[in-house]
Amino acid sequence: MMLMRTDPFRELDRLTQQLLSTGARPEAMSMDAFREGEAFVVELDLPGVDPESIDLDVERNVLSIRAERRTTASSQSSDVLIAERASGTFSRRLFLGETLDTDRIEASYEAGVLRLSIPVADEAPPRKIEIRAAEGSRKAINA
Repeated sequence: MMLMRTDPFRELDRLTQQLLSTGARPEAMSMDAFREGEAFVVELDLPGVDPESIDLDVERNVLSIRAERRTTASSQSSDVLIAERASGTFSRRLFLGETLDTDRIEASYEAGVLRLSIPVADEAPPRKIEIRAAEGSRKAINA
């Protein structure tokens, strides 16, 4: 597996939010991850997010995703009757495996879905290493 979730308490947070009916913290970005040919693909749901507010950073194989959804109703000019859609800043961090090429990540945003394509890095081919024994004889070991 090349991807690890970084929020082990996500389900607990969701249940707590449902029980306490607090909408102060935006929900996490829903995500799908899969292998497509020679690339690892991650798709995140970000409906209603302005593409200009999406920020992607990679540092030491950690991909940080940040996006902001602003409220459409102005609190000064309108009376809000129902406010169920989360707004605010959404963020998520993904730990990428060493076998992924983080220098060539491609991102696109269409119909509320952020799609990241992360190529699989070229791995060094296996090779044999020769070890000299004390008497001068050689022995091959598969690495």
